[in-house]
Parts: sequence; structure tokens; C-alpha cells
Amino acid sequence: MRLPHQRGPLHDLPDTQQAYDAVLADVTEQALARMTPEGSLEHPDAHDDIGDTSLGITSLLALAWQRGKDPRLPEAVRRGLAFHLRERVYTEDNPGYPNLRITNCGLPYARYVLEAGAHPIGDWPSTVWALLQAVNVLDAADGLLGDDRRAELTRVARGYWHWLTEATFFNPQEAGNQAIGCVVGGLMLARHLPDGEGELVRSHALALYAEEIRAHRVRDRGALLPPEHGGAYDNNYGPISLSFLAQAHRISGEKAFAEDGDTLARYLDARLTSGGFDIGGPRYSEQHSGFEAVLGLRYFGRRVGADLGRYRGDSRWGRHAVQRDGRIDGHFAFMLVWQIRDTTRWHRAPAIAPARHQLRSGTVSVAFDSRMTPSLIEAAGTYYLPAAVRRQHGFGPVTDGFLLCRPMGEVRVRDVRAGRLAAKLVTKPVVGGDQVLRHVRSLYVTDGISLWVTVAVERLDGAPYLLSGLPYAADDGDRVRRVAEGEVSSAGGLRLTHPAEAGPGHFDARAELTQEQAAFALAADPRGYGNPDEGWRHLVASSALEADPAPGAPEGLHVFAVRYGPGGSFAPLFENGEQGLTVRTEAFTAVLGAPAGDAFGEPALTLSA
Repeated sequence: MRLPHQRGPLHDLPDTQQAYDAVLADVTEQALARMTPEGSLEHPDAHDDIGDTSLGITSLLALAWQRGKDPRLPEAVRRGLAFHLRERVYTEDNPGYPNLRITNCGLPYARYVLEAGAHPIGDWPSTVWALLQAVNVLDAADGLLGDDRRAELTRVARGYWHWLTEATFFNPQEAGNQAIGCVVGGLMLARHLPDGEGELVRSHALALYAEEIRAHRVRDRGALLPPEHGGAYDNNYGPISLSFLAQAHRISGEKAFAEDGDTLARYLDARLTSGGFDIGGPRYSEQHSGFEAVLGLRYFGRRVGADLGRYRGDSRWGRHAVQRDGRIDGHFAFMLVWQIRDTTRWHRAPAIAPARHQLRSGTVSVAFDSRMTPSLIEAAGTYYLPAAVRRQHGFGPVTDGFLLCRPMGEVRVRDVRAGRLAAKLVTKPVVGGDQVLRHVRSLYVTDGISLWVTVAVERLDGAPYLLSGLPYAADDGDRVRRVAEGEVSSAGGLRLTHPAEAGPGHFDARAELTQEQAAFALAADPRGYGNPDEGWRHLVASSALEADPAPGAPEGLHVFAVRYGPGGSFAPLFENGEQGLTVRTEAFTAVLGAPAGDAFGEPALTLSA
């Protein structure tokens, strides 16, 4: 079973000007064939996200005319714009819309669903999108629109802005991408207004960003991020927010957009595996954006020196939004306009500097969460998620039903490189059911092909084992598919176990159910509105790799050793000495300093091939 949304890396799509001209040529032919006598450019099957879509295609036709001067397009642009202004601009309140601050204000807005009162909750983002499509048409208006029609479109765009920022509560869905998009709309609109009014709109947009978005950022993995649907990051909407930040910086030059974009870009780089796979989010767990992410990934990937284009996008939306038949929909058309206008090239080399929440080399990567527990491991083309045991999730030693990965104090990290080897030592104080403070030292070493994980902890009672992950997906190159096994070796016994019970609280990797589907089933709200991250936290048990302690551990210690990926025999040796715990494998020798660390409490690690 293949995962439906994470396909090829976005930087694999050609992004030359010739390639974009071919995209616009295809859009042109589809649009001209579709246009109704009334001037509508909407997809005939479109039902929701519809209020801005005809205008979006109109903006693409305007850009195509600018670039190619196709004589068929000026009339099509004028007819498409007339349709939007006549049929898709609403000034009467939508019955049931709950987020108005001023009723019956008469300001224009765009509807998420055309039928009055049918689904008004989406009107705010639809109006943001309509504002963005409108200012893109204004940007291309020279030679296409007469003064009267340009003035009418400017008046409507100005009305959209005032409806979004005065008639309604700002950002009512707590969606960072929508809120930053609204700010971008204001910044772009300001350039089409008289100087005094334009400066007021620009100042208002910058103030909204500072007070309503930047001041409410959420911390995750050491980074302050624009909140998305109540969470810190969503792997569908996060890259879209990055694109909005890129456009905001491009048109305003304001330092805050660059700083926040750099932070989000580095965070995303640390989350992403080498293969571009990611999982998790407060709105979607596995659904990835497509072309909507390109501008931000390309722009900020170049700024921070990271190959963000490895992000696996939804290739069905590789160039523009489509409906089920694969034909164009105007939703998010503004992002295609911006990425065509931006000439930044992809940065294709990995970032050089070590990142606290990531270990990456070659085709191996480990992404760490805020507790410095792996959130995703990639090795030999297989992706491993944190496993669950008795409602506890993570990677780490298990004793008497307690998973020892939740820190009770400061987590210390040390990164070391030696030739082709890259290593990270994580020292974490933990407390189990016996209330005894222990120090778990976890060493991650990779040569870019395999990953060695060694975990040392003060001796545990009972029959401890290392919870070593849930094999979940594998890389087919251009697609990601579900798996239930991986290439893993252990110095002790190794088992792949599956939940004894069935039901929504138990995830069996052998089933066809995806993580996202399971997470939504456990969420408090319906699919599309629930928080899958929150739902997944309710998981009781999952399939799991369990590794027994390695033989030959020094007295007073339990040591676990696991290798992910190919290799011959795996029989590491361990020895305690004055310098600390020495670990010898077929690929490296490492010395882990004492848990107390150096004079500053920082962990000591030496590594040699």
C-alpha cells in the first residue's frame, strides 16, 4: 500500500522559465476551453474553496499574457474578471457566520461555499485567497485592464482587506498560514493605493504580523514557530507558511519575515529525513502540500543553505491545484504566480552545521523531538516511528512497564564527526516507577549508510528491553509505501511484536491503516477538524521492535545496541574505564564520558573509525 500524499521531492520538478511557460500554456488551453459564456473559469466539479478560484485562473492568464502576449488572453482576462466582480463578490452577511465583529457592514468578502449558510466557517481564508488573487491581477493589469475596471478591482480588494481586518476577528481558525497570507495581501494591496492610504494599510499589515502572529509563536524543538491550527507545526501547512513568509520578505524587505522564515526553514530541515519524508501535524499527519510549498522551500533553502527541496510533495498538485479528474482548479493560484516571478534557484546540498534536533548523513537521518527522543528514523530506505507501550511513546529502555525517555532535568547533547562518521550523544536524566533518578546515555552513529544506536543506563531490575521503533514506511524512490519490517540487527535478542488487541487504540504495522487514519480515529473532532497529533497520543500500543540487553556490559550497567541498515555480523564490545564507557563495533570505536559530563556538565564523546 502506497501512502497517497508524499511522493517525489519537490525539487525534482523542472523550474526553468521554459518549464513554467509550458505550465502556463497548459493552463491557458484548459482555461479557454472551460470558460463559460458568463466568463466563469471554475472547475465544473468545484464545490468548496470556490470563492476565489475563477479569479485565480484569471490571474494566471494575466501572467501568461505578460510573458507570451497570446492575443486570445486579454479578452479572456477581462471576461474572467467581470465574472468574479459580478458573481463572486458578496456584501450581505453569510447566515450563520460566527466570527463577525461588525454585522451588516456591506464590505465585500468571498465565500468558501456559494450556498448561503451552507458552510460559512471557511469564508475568512477564502477572502484572504481572493485578496491575493486580486492583487496579482492588479500587478499584471497594465495593457489588460482599463482605468475603470482597474479602479473597481482595487475597490473590491480594499474592501476584502477591511472585511478581513475590521469586520471579522483576525485569524479565527488559528491557522498561521492563513494569517500570514492576509498580511501578505495587505502588503501587496498597499502598493496599489494612494501614498497615504497605502502607508496606512502597510503599517496595519506589519502591526498585525507583530501583534497577532509573531507575539503568539509556539516553541517546538527549540524554535519559535507561527502556530498552525492550535499546534506548532503542520507538515502540510508549515511549508505553505514558509512560502507566505518568503513573499512577505520579497515585497516588503522587512527583517522580521526573513528572521522568522530562516527559523522555520531550519526547523523544517531538522524534521525532514534525508529522503524528504515527514509525519505529524495538528491538522494533517501525512498530507503534504505541493506547488504551494515551492516558493518558501526554494527561497529559504537558499538563504539558510539547506536542501529543503527534498521535501516530498503531493505530486498531484505538483504545478497547480487540481480536481479529481486532474484538471486545473484556481485554488492557491497566487502561489504559482509568485514562484514563477521569483528566480531563486534550489539549494541542493545539505546544511553543514550540526543541528541539535537532527543527525543526518547520506541516506541516514534521525529527527529528534523537544525531549531529544527520536521522532523519526530513516535507515536503508525504511522509516521508523516512535513505538507505543502502555500509552507511552518513544525510543528508549523499558523496565516494569515504564519507558525511560521522558527527561527529569536538562538534556545534554554532543555532536562529533570523524571522517565519514557522524555521531550524536544524548544524555538524559529519567525517573522510573521506583522513583530512582537514572542517566540514559544514547549514542547515535552513522556512516551515511547504516545507523548504530547504543543506549547505556544504570542497571535495571526485571527483564528490561530497548523500545527501538515502529517500522512504518519505505522509500520506493518516487513514492513512499507502507511496510511492517526493516533491516535491523541487535547485539541481544531482537523481536518485532504486534498488539495483542485490535481496535483504534492499537496500531498494527501489518494492517493497511495509515498513521494518519489511525490518528484521526483517536482524535476528539471529525476528520479534517480534529488534531491527529493529539489523537495519536491516545494510542495504547503499537507494533514495536524490542531489543534485549547486549551481552558483556560492564558491571552496574545495562547496555543495548542496535544497528539499522546493512552490515555483517554485529557483536559490539563494551568496557568501562577512567575515560568512560568504550563501545567498539565493526565500524567505529566511541568513548562515552561519565553521565556527570565535563566541568560544565556537558557530555564528553570521542569517536574514531
